[in-house]
Amino acid sequence: MRVISGKYKGKKIEGFHTLGTRPTMDRVKESLFAMIQGNLKDTTVLDLFAGSGSLGIEALSNGAKECYFIDHGREIGKILKQNLEGIEGSHFLSLDYREAINHLKREGKTFDIVFLDPPYQENLITPTLHDLPEILKENSLLICEYETEEMKVPSCYQLWKEKQYGEKKVSIYKYLP
Repeated sequence: MRVISGKYKGKKIEGFHTLGTRPTMDRVKESLFAMIQGNLKDTTVLDLFAGSGSLGIEALSNGAKECYFIDHGREIGKILKQNLEGIEGSHFLSLDYREAINHLKREGKTFDIVFLDPPYQENLITPTLHDLPEILKENSLLICEYETEEMKVPSCYQLWKEKQYGEKKVSIYKYLP
């Protein structure tokens, strides 16, 4: 797996075969970044459930100012740290997603773009959407990648774009408080 475009194009990303990870396929990533390309420049990004960091690294490669990578898996954390070597603007927190959100709140961090790509069978998108508003900027984009999860999206989020890729679905919401 490699970064597909931008400043770090061609950089190898490890972690594709790590237990518990499910990296975004290149064609899905290409399509996703084509949808948000005009919204990346100088943004602060949160890659929650980061895994290998593929989405956040791609965002930094394409103009994001900084990205916080959150994952609490011990093995993938080591791989993620390696993947972030030499990537400007990257910050890694080895915390559970709720602990990370609370930590970022205390630090006064807010985000323009959030990638939500949790383990598919754990139904974490809905509770995460409820936890995020205090660290979002108005008009923040939330990119949710999932398969069968039935989401109950709070009214503060408006569906902006949506695309189906086989069994995988990507829904992009705007935060409108």
